[in-house]
Amino acid sequence: MGDAYNTEVEGTRNLLNACSQAGVPHLVYISIVGIDRIPLSYYRAKQGAEEAVATGAVPWTILRATQFHDLIAGSFKMATRKLPLIPVPRGFKFQPLDTSDCARALLDLAEGEPAGRAPDIGGPEIRAIEDLAHAYASIMGIKKRVVRLPTMGKKPKAFRAGGNLCPENPYGTVTFEEFLERRAAEKEE
Repeated sequence: MGDAYNTEVEGTRNLLNACSQAGVPHLVYISIVGIDRIPLSYYRAKQGAEEAVATGAVPWTILRATQFHDLIAGSFKMATRKLPLIPVPRGFKFQPLDTSDCARALLDLAEGEPAGRAPDIGGPEIRAIEDLAHAYASIMGIKKRVVRLPTMGKKPKAFRAGGNLCPENPYGTVTFEEFLERRAAEKEE
């Protein structure tokens, strides 16, 4: 776990100590939907940080959010720079959330009373990764083929099972296409 553990767990413990000494009345911690269902080392570090928050002396709220549009688009951007195609894992779905929507949720929580574990939030749509890749290529003007690749193992199985989704709470309003169109317009300016 190394760096992720140091950053997430030790960093959060240091933050909690500073908050406690300063008399901070409420800490809001952002986390990730599915950290308890998807066996990634970074997710284990996030779980450790959540445990530190929950057992710390500062009143708290934890909000888990799905992956941000930026993360999904960034993975496609990296692939298109290095590869002649856009590879996507077969069977994966995502519920990408705009950072502005997540910021609104965090602000609402920060202005309220400590709530413990808040309901998870996700973007307005659950989409197959290949659909998101096609949207990215179309809107960003990239003429590369999207190729679905088979995956094996516990991590892909957890993603295929929807461990990263929260269909019960679509919170955001900004779709992936709206995010991409905004990003494309910014490039033109």
